[in-house]
Amino acid sequence: MRPAGGRGGYPTLWKIRKQLACGKRRSRSLRLVAALLICVSLIGCEGSDQDSAPAFELLEGATMGTYYRVSCRCPSAAASAPENVTESSLAAQITRELELVNEQMSTYLPDSELSRFNDGPVAEWQTVSPALLEVVVAAQQISRLSDGAFDITVGPLVNLWGFGPGGRIEAVPDPAELAAARSRVGSGYLEQDPLRPALRKTRPVYLDLSAIAKGHGVDRIAAVLDLQGCSDYLVDIGGEVIARGLNPRGQSWRIGIEVPDPDRMGGVQRILRLPDVAVATSGDYRNFLDLDGQRISHTVDPRSGRPVTHGLASVSVVHSSAMWADGLATALNVLGPEAGYQLALQQDWAAFFLTRRAAGFEERYTPAMQQYLETP
Repeated sequence: MRPAGGRGGYPTLWKIRKQLACGKRRSRSLRLVAALLICVSLIGCEGSDQDSAPAFELLEGATMGTYYRVSCRCPSAAASAPENVTESSLAAQITRELELVNEQMSTYLPDSELSRFNDGPVAEWQTVSPALLEVVVAAQQISRLSDGAFDITVGPLVNLWGFGPGGRIEAVPDPAELAAARSRVGSGYLEQDPLRPALRKTRPVYLDLSAIAKGHGVDRIAAVLDLQGCSDYLVDIGGEVIARGLNPRGQSWRIGIEVPDPDRMGGVQRILRLPDVAVATSGDYRNFLDLDGQRISHTVDPRSGRPVTHGLASVSVVHSSAMWADGLATALNVLGPEAGYQLALQQDWAAFFLTRRAAGFEERYTPAMQQYLETP
């Protein structure tokens, strides 16, 4: 995701410090991987009628194997607020909140809460944090809505196909390995007790929250900003985004859906306006393997045990919650261009599909999505 002034051209990312407002700025080179979405009109104060308001600041760093970026307008030290908000204190809060998400939900940290559950005993209730339970409960709901296309117990299959902590593979798994991994997959093997709160597995399942935890992290950062009285902000973690209020130009935040083509990175397919909503995109064109001359998508269908092979290149979902947008986008991506579209239509989800066709990418979107699309 990159800031831009509009459809034509993408300026260098600038880190805006609160005390410098729209005057002196310091450029920073981008070393982080680009995401599935492109921030449009993120930077720029020219023409704004909000010159008397507190300036925007941009805070950024690395988390969850990707980047995070927060552009926000928060109360000045002289303003009335729950506490004085400075760049350093807000950055510290954001950093700590993201550390907590990792400590609770990462499969890459052997001592994370999720890893301890995965390594824990079968058939015994294990106490978990309310945050972890919240994500699991949402994931289970999405699993039911998608008839198992979304399943957080898919971890053994993700690892088998070389997209987990174990790293890449050199050959397609043999049938015996595939059967063994599939025997450990099934959302019905996971139980929740919201009162303790606790989780229990009835078989040795392995949970993988990578398709929903980033969205949850976005919601957590938004909650921090809300608590601090920040009225206008955009939070982006690896392409999962939530927007509130107005951008530095005094307009609705605008987000570009990227052209899902590795040879055209950074191109914008369509632009969305986000009036206090979140958006997430799931696609197959950034994370994949080439095995035996065949391109292997990182999106694994938990029902078949194999990476998806349909022509859907990407799907974007707009929702009030980034966590739900994240999970729903993955579910629709697994289902594919036809079944996914029909489910989104039935559930009245705002979804935008890009499917590979011989003549290029075919756009298709639900009626609920139309309100967010700018006219080409």
